[in-house]
Amino acid sequence: MTWLLLAGAIVAEVTATVSLKLSDGFSRWLPTVLVVIGYITAFVCLAMALKRGMPLGIAYGVWAACGVALVAIVGAVFLNEPLSLVQVGGLALIAGGVLALELGASHPSS
Repeated sequence: MTWLLLAGAIVAEVTATVSLKLSDGFSRWLPTVLVVIGYITAFVCLAMALKRGMPLGIAYGVWAACGVALVAIVGAVFLNEPLSLVQVGGLALIAGGVLALELGASHPSS
């Protein structure tokens, strides 16, 4: 359930961030409403995941990294924003960093 809450936080945050772009400076009402609802939902889900015992470093690391990667991919696929080879490499490094955080948490050093 904790990971499901974190996934909900990620989806809500990505939805809010993409809607921020689509709101055109808060001049369009529907994307603006999605921004507010999305960010509130994201923080509530993240708080609930933390309350259920997920370590802060893991939760925030996964949330932030997945958010960055998903927003970049959505921007490239749906908003025609360029994604260079260097940026793709950066996304791979982000994924590796999240993996390192998770693996490090499951095998703490003495």
